[in-house]
Amino acid sequence: MDQPPELRTLAIDVGGTRLKAAVLDARGAPVAGPVRTDTPHPAPPAVVVDALVGLAGQLGPFDRISIGFPGVVRQGVVHTAPNLGTAEWQDVPLAATLSSRLGRPARLLNDATVQGLGVIAGRGVECVITLGTGFGFALFENGRPAPQLEMSQHPIRTDKTYDQYLGTAALRDVGKDRWNKRVGRALGYLTALVGFDTLYVGGGNAKHIAFALPSDVKIVGNEAGITGGVRLWDKLLDPAFENPPDRAPQATPGPAAA
Repeated sequence: MDQPPELRTLAIDVGGTRLKAAVLDARGAPVAGPVRTDTPHPAPPAVVVDALVGLAGQLGPFDRISIGFPGVVRQGVVHTAPNLGTAEWQDVPLAATLSSRLGRPARLLNDATVQGLGVIAGRGVECVITLGTGFGFALFENGRPAPQLEMSQHPIRTDKTYDQYLGTAALRDVGKDRWNKRVGRALGYLTALVGFDTLYVGGGNAKHIAFALPSDVKIVGNEAGITGGVRLWDKLLDPAFENPPDRAPQATPGPAAA
């Protein structure tokens, strides 16, 4: 880690079920929070941003902002939001909007990527999946995130995507036994597809896994979705946030935070 010790990061985890935030020190340890609120449904950008600003107001001072978001994001802009409403979220400059509202610089990545940054060793090919409202996926090589793949929207069965096959709704509909069989099947597919050295399984539903995992698959705590936020500011990741000059996002106008 190459963080100056005095910097504090507001880490935000946008989920399909809950919004979470905490202030982290330079090592990624919480110094305030975490605080949570249910994700509003429907979840248009203005309503979610207001809720996130409200969470930030409970946490005290910070120097910068890191955001994990469940969808495809590039250069601080949301392109898809499968569990929040893609039509309303498409092309929303979430990083610039929160930066404007909260008065601090912000960086935005996919939520599974942020979780991965909190748990990976930084050696070899490492894969991260999250089992929650939907299915999250991130891939790393020697600590660097690969281009984002929206695996959640890829078919795993003829009539189901990974989201539909493994998300919270599927767990509720088919029960834990059948859901565990589905998870085992998905892990087999991912092993063949990715050829990872280590796969990490996180998300709120990882606790329901009830079968023995191979030695190269590890369950990790859901708190990494927050604590990984400090890693967005590592120099190693700087290239991921360099905006092409003709595509720099503009903030959505809004009142300044109190």
